[in-house]
Amino acid sequence: MTTSEATAATTAPAGATGTKRTLVGRVVSNRMQKTVTVLVERRVMHPVYRKYIVRSTRFHAHAEAPYNEGDLVEIQEGRPMSRTKSWTVTRLVRSAPGV
Repeated sequence: MTTSEATAATTAPAGATGTKRTLVGRVVSNRMQKTVTVLVERRVMHPVYRKYIVRSTRFHAHAEAPYNEGDLVEIQEGRPMSRTKSWTVTRLVRSAPGV
């Protein structure tokens, strides 16, 4: 057994580390019961022009506590709870500015 084979045998697969992904995003909809829609934005560099572009993704997340639109929340990946919902709101990072 070579050194690279030994390293590959002891290293766990990429998805089996035990830690779940966490993302921070803004609540854009709270019209459903126990579910909020969270918009997560990320910056990626354009491969040719080397300029940063903002890409966004919407996630449905399970929320026991009520959250308002505009709140900044942290979501964590988990088991699928419905067809579109497999994230859970873990904490409120910053509440929306008052109206």
